[in-house]
Amino acid sequence: MQVTAIIAAGGRGVRFGGRQLKQLAAVGGRTLLERSVRAFVEHPSVSEVIVALPQELVDEPPVYVRGDGSKPVRLVVGGARRQDSVAHAFNAAAAESQVIVVHDAARPFVSADLIERTIEAAVEKGAAVAAVAARDTVKRAGRDEAGDPVVSETLPREAIFLAQTPQAFQRHVLQAALAAGARHGVDATDEAALAELAGHRVRIVVGDASNIKITTPDDLVLAEAIAASRGLSERAGKPARTGRAGTGYDLHRLVEGRPLILGGVTIPAARGAVGHSDADVVCHAVTDAILGAASLGDIGRHFPDTDPQWKGASSLDLLSRTVNLIAQQGYQVGNVDVTVVLEAPMIKPHVAAMRDAVARAIGIDPGRVSIKGKTNEGVDAVGRGEAIAAHAVALIREIGK
Repeated sequence: MQVTAIIAAGGRGVRFGGRQLKQLAAVGGRTLLERSVRAFVEHPSVSEVIVALPQELVDEPPVYVRGDGSKPVRLVVGGARRQDSVAHAFNAAAAESQVIVVHDAARPFVSADLIERTIEAAVEKGAAVAAVAARDTVKRAGRDEAGDPVVSETLPREAIFLAQTPQAFQRHVLQAALAAGARHGVDATDEAALAELAGHRVRIVVGDASNIKITTPDDLVLAEAIAASRGLSERAGKPARTGRAGTGYDLHRLVEGRPLILGGVTIPAARGAVGHSDADVVCHAVTDAILGAASLGDIGRHFPDTDPQWKGASSLDLLSRTVNLIAQQGYQVGNVDVTVVLEAPMIKPHVAAMRDAVARAIGIDPGRVSIKGKTNEGVDAVGRGEAIAAHAVALIREIGK
């Protein structure tokens, strides 16, 4: 029997916060995305894996979603909604696939047994969803005259189940479910709801309490505990990689007719920096410092000035891409410190705006970004006003630390 697994990882993780993609957050030394993909690549009942990802991860996929040759692994660009991402992946599934399994990348602890039981239930009943019984008393809420929430009904706890993934479907059932969602304009939170909409009964498979979904950074604390208790943490018995430092340096000539862009902010000046991109020495130095801390080379390796796609590129964008690169290694930026060496103009009036822009690009609080200006006291090309330079230090740390 041919079984296709779809990993839904095309979202931006808005509720997770920050600029880092949620699926690249690390638990026990491995990203959520890697753990979820690996669970299905290694499962003997799964014939192929299709991963729906944001465009930037399809363009530059982490090594662990490229497959190990044991079975086909294909990447598709996700859609605006979860069901759109699943539909894109469904369209890429092998024509001979009889069962389609859908799983959230944000559930990193799915077990092989739960995958197997969900597939078996779909083969028997047409559609199946992993779910756990509610443990607490469930209240349906309404609103009083003041708009405050009040209990309108107490629901029988034994009738309430909390849906998880994986969810598995015979091919024709999922096809009908996706079509029903599109036809009715429904924005569903899972495929089981769409299968219900299409008139199919969905079998409940007893889920796993540890098969948690990571929604906010607070969930990572519980996830780390689960990883440690199940022996899934790569940190076990190893020194914690809580901090690594890197340094960066950049220098550009100054000429008339070019804007002077520092930290993403255009500063009024008679001359600006020459470069292939926007020649932002602040962002370039910070980018090199972050890459150096992660032992990933330098800015020229990842964004070479021989590549036309980086012509005139925003250095803030390059900085954001760099943050995603280190996230794939399980790291996030702790703080950065930059010194700009420039004779004129003074950058002090623009420092606050620069710090805000750099912080947004990195996905950290502006309080973790330091930018200061110095002159070179008339010494060398920088001192003569012919060039601008920047030095940077960046501290990176394990995600969740």
